[in-house]
Amino acid sequence: MKNLTEELNFFDLFTEPMKKHMLDATTGEGIAVCSAKPRMVKGEPTKNPRYLQVRPDKTKPKDKYLAELGARLYRRLSVDQACVFPVVGVLSGRRNNPPDELNGAKIRPLCVYNPLHFQELPELFMDYICCVTGKSPSTTGAGSEGALSKGPFNAIGATADLNNMLVSMILTQYGGFSSAAGYIGPEYKVDHDISLLVPELWCRMTPQERDPTYMIENGYLEPVNDFEYQGREIPASRLGYRITKKFVHDFFCRIFDNPSSVINDEMLRPESQNIEIFVDGIENIAEAMQKSALLYFEDGIIDDACPPLRAVLHVMAYGHYNGKKIDDPEIRAMFTRDALIQSSWNRQRLLKKQSREIALWKRNVAYLEDFLQRPGVQSRGQAIECGDSPRRSAGGAQACWKRRKRGILGGNPWSRSNPRWICGRRQPQRRWRGLA
Repeated sequence: MKNLTEELNFFDLFTEPMKKHMLDATTGEGIAVCSAKPRMVKGEPTKNPRYLQVRPDKTKPKDKYLAELGARLYRRLSVDQACVFPVVGVLSGRRNNPPDELNGAKIRPLCVYNPLHFQELPELFMDYICCVTGKSPSTTGAGSEGALSKGPFNAIGATADLNNMLVSMILTQYGGFSSAAGYIGPEYKVDHDISLLVPELWCRMTPQERDPTYMIENGYLEPVNDFEYQGREIPASRLGYRITKKFVHDFFCRIFDNPSSVINDEMLRPESQNIEIFVDGIENIAEAMQKSALLYFEDGIIDDACPPLRAVLHVMAYGHYNGKKIDDPEIRAMFTRDALIQSSWNRQRLLKKQSREIALWKRNVAYLEDFLQRPGVQSRGQAIECGDSPRRSAGGAQACWKRRKRGILGGNPWSRSNPRWICGRRQPQRRWRGLA
């Protein structure tokens, strides 16, 4: 730390509190952290740094002003009108690696994706449940990575988050796109370049062009199909759809003069780089999915999964749900908006949410009625008028819910009288898994 404080060009870049911290550390004992340097692990800088980004809107306010001004001119907005920038896409990122070795242990590949994939909800949730990673200093094996997969970060069952997320995605008809980071196939190292390109690309596409149905119908996305290799069935369809050469030509040209030189044919079809690595990567993913799903059955939290989620978990663990595979039309229909709204299990979610809101308003009314009895209320008339309003709100909650019941998230209809619950938590012998 003493050496850092003596590098004046470096030291002067810090804020005053950080300067004081660094100077104090030069005379004290123990461990000090410099926000500009990675952690030291076994005498060397860690290979897993935590990134700190400087806010460009603060460091380059002129660029922010010009960007907003351009948007105002294009939208024909006056200076007194708000210029909003809504989120038009949420794309997941996946970290891919080629086959490697770490401390003598072999690391299987995950570099089977091309730059941009689309997955329908059944395949997308297989990925979300599993959260596969291969090479990371903090990994404990494929299918267990991600902060929310660790108990200390998420002490409730994974089905709580997964149910809510699935319902919200079905209701909003979310398009499950994901971009690649790390490697595309074993030969092309891209780090986070594709992830940084995607926002630039997405904002140059119209809402219709960003629609996955439109992309599939017009040849911008192609399905990845299962195939047989050396007598084994390879479940490549779990990768969903991937972008085509036509996508690169029509959309990446809005960023690059020669997009085919940036995204070439080998990147679009990673199996052309090395078919054995491609096959091993898909089998690695499928095995990790099975491993992750089986934990839901061991824990017993499969019972709390809504029907579409339960179907996905069964397919991940055992390859079928009631004898039907994931591509069965009856299974696919469970993930449609109409099926969700008309289902009895979604109605239970709505009733649970209704009962919780009514209970909340009853507590609010009880609190206000108690408040009215306290000495020192300045205006009894105003207080009574205030107290009547929540009574009317609580009494009309049920009628209001009849009008609002469609198209909302609802609540998980769990019963705490279930013997698997103790004081709102599962029995200690049950192992919890968070959302991966």
